[in-house]
Amino acid sequence: MKVGEIMITIRSEREIDLLRKAGNIVYKTHQYLKPFIKEGITTIKLNELAEAFILKNNATPSFKGYEGFPYTLCISLNDEVVHGFPSTRTLKNGDIITIDIGACYKGYHGDSAWTYQVGNISKENELLLKHTEESLNIGLQQVKPGNRIGDIGFAISEYAKAHHLGVVKELCGHGVGTNVHESPDVPNYGKKGTGPLLREGMVIAVEPMLTEGSPAIYIADNDWTVITQDHSCAAHYEHTIVVTKDGYEILTGA
Repeated sequence: MKVGEIMITIRSEREIDLLRKAGNIVYKTHQYLKPFIKEGITTIKLNELAEAFILKNNATPSFKGYEGFPYTLCISLNDEVVHGFPSTRTLKNGDIITIDIGACYKGYHGDSAWTYQVGNISKENELLLKHTEESLNIGLQQVKPGNRIGDIGFAISEYAKAHHLGVVKELCGHGVGTNVHESPDVPNYGKKGTGPLLREGMVIAVEPMLTEGSPAIYIADNDWTVITQDHSCAAHYEHTIVVTKDGYEILTGA
C-alpha cells in the first residue's frame, strides 16, 4: 500500500506468524533478564546474557551492527532516553533502566522496550514509569482499522500532558517487518484523524518516550545515546503490534 510517498507493507498470515515468533523471543528475553536487573550488575553483563539467550532461541540480535550500533541491547539509565551503550557501569539502588531489545527470526523482527526499577526508586520515578506505561496502553487503544497514526500520537501526548510529563518529539515509533525500522513513523504526538490510515495486517511499534522535566534532548559523544538536556529522568515503553480486523494483537507480549 502506498500512502503519498510512503510505502507501508500489509503483511500476510505467514509473515505475521514469523513476526509473532520474533516478538515472542523478544518478550522471553525481557522475562529472562528481569531477575538479573538488580544492584551490582553491570550493563554489559545484561547485554551478554541477552545475546546468548537470543542466539539460543534460534534468532539474532536486531540491533547489533544496525547502522553501526555495536551492542545487542540499548540500555539507557536515568536521564538517558534511548540508545544507551552497555558498559562496565553497575546498577545502583534507585536507578531506572530502560532495556530495548530487538530479535530477528527467519528474517523478521520483533522490537520492545521496557523501563525497570532497581531496588527502591523515588516517588517521582514511580509515577514516571506508571504513567509512561499507561500512555503506551492509551496509545494502543487507538489502534484499529479506519483510525489513523495521528490518533495514536494525540492520545499519548494528551495523557502525558495531563500528568505533566514531557514528550520527546524527535523520537518515534515505526513500522516493523523484514527491517527493524520501516514506514510509517509513529510519533508520540499528533492530531486526530491525520496521518496514514491503519489497515489490517500493518505491523508497527508504538513506543512513548516521556520525561519528568523538559523534553529537550542532546546526543552524547558516542553519536547514539540520547540524553535529556536538564538531566531529568526518562522512561520508554514499546510493543510491536499487528493491526487486526477489529483492533490489534501485541506481538511482543506473552
